Amino acid sequence: MITKQQVETLVNRFLSETDYELQTLEIDKDMNILVEVDRLGIVDVDFCADLNRFLVEQLGDKEDYSLEVGSVSLTDPFKTKIQYQKNLGHNVVVTDMEDKKHSGQLVSVDEDTFTIDAKETLTFRYDEVKRVIYNITF
Repeated sequence: MITKQQVETLVNRFLSETDYELQTLEIDKDMNILVEVDRLGIVDVDFCADLNRFLVEQLGDKEDYSLEVGSVSLTDPFKTKIQYQKNLGHNVVVTDMEDKKHSGQLVSVDEDTFTIDAKETLTFRYDEVKRVIYNITF
């Protein structure tokens, strides 16, 4: 049986010489495997295809599984600091622990906190917010 640890080890080996980072790795009971990567620059679809081919080659065809390799969605909540760094200067919506929403421009990101410029400057610890998402406006 393919394990999450096995896939994570393979992905990290593939990513080790790159500026990409593993963002999401999920395996459900039906062996649907989801791998999402990200980096500060644009995520190249050819890179994702190469990672997909590598994983298929390493995992083989002895088991029945489905594999999806891609980048983090623009509408997904931020999971890692790289997503905060990538969105510096963009508008975000922060949901705090009391479910209050704060909209503003992401102006700084450091090791423990991030700051948005709303009508006032607000600084949050990563572990003190429920979620942060990119604020898509048209």
